[in-house]
Amino acid sequence: MAARVVVHPPSPTGGRRVHADSVVLGVAYGIADFLEFLRRAGLDPDDVDLGDTSLIEWRGGGPGVWSPDDAAPVG
Repeated sequence: MAARVVVHPPSPTGGRRVHADSVVLGVAYGIADFLEFLRRAGLDPDDVDLGDTSLIEWRGGGPGVWSPDDAAPVG
């Protein structure tokens, strides 16, 4: 089953484009934005497991990555 929600890699200026079922929901700059997009898409954020790969496809980093700096290796 394809992921219903796709979170794209962080843009160079920060934020991640989010779409659900091919509809662009907007650019999330943090987890609060992302959860609001889930709510607008008809999902209950309290019932969503952010690690559920059957629902969410994280590209370029998981739920802790919202800017290019977050994705940069430490060291």
